Amino acid sequence: MTDAERRLWKLLRAKQLGGYKFRRQAPIGKYIVDFVCFKEKLIIELDGGQHADQQQQDEARTRWLQSQGYRVIRFWNTEALASPEGVYQLVQEALTSHIVPLDPPPQSSPTRGEEQTSNSTLSNSEGRL
Repeated sequence: MTDAERRLWKLLRAKQLGGYKFRRQAPIGKYIVDFVCFKEKLIIELDGGQHADQQQQDEARTRWLQSQGYRVIRFWNTEALASPEGVYQLVQEALTSHIVPLDPPPQSSPTRGEEQTSNSTLSNSEGRL
């Protein structure tokens, strides 16, 4: 488990987030997801710098998970480490308002010294929130 995953897991485990139960490293189909709340069908993925080079694979994975009824939220590892409270708040919003992510991971990778852009933009079925 990465440092970012450990930090987020401390916030999610033992039903600390509004009583929602999360599992880590859970298999769904042929994929292993970082964190999932099966009750709300919400998946949280933390992406390191290698994900900048595998955007097409991540998009295909996300599309498949969404086709199975899951909502997927992605954060850069650096977001989880630098602003765990912000990540926690976005996850909480997703759980309580049933919003879904708009975008797959951005092209830029903060681990390569490029400008960090959050890939955790959320929307409901009618547009951005």
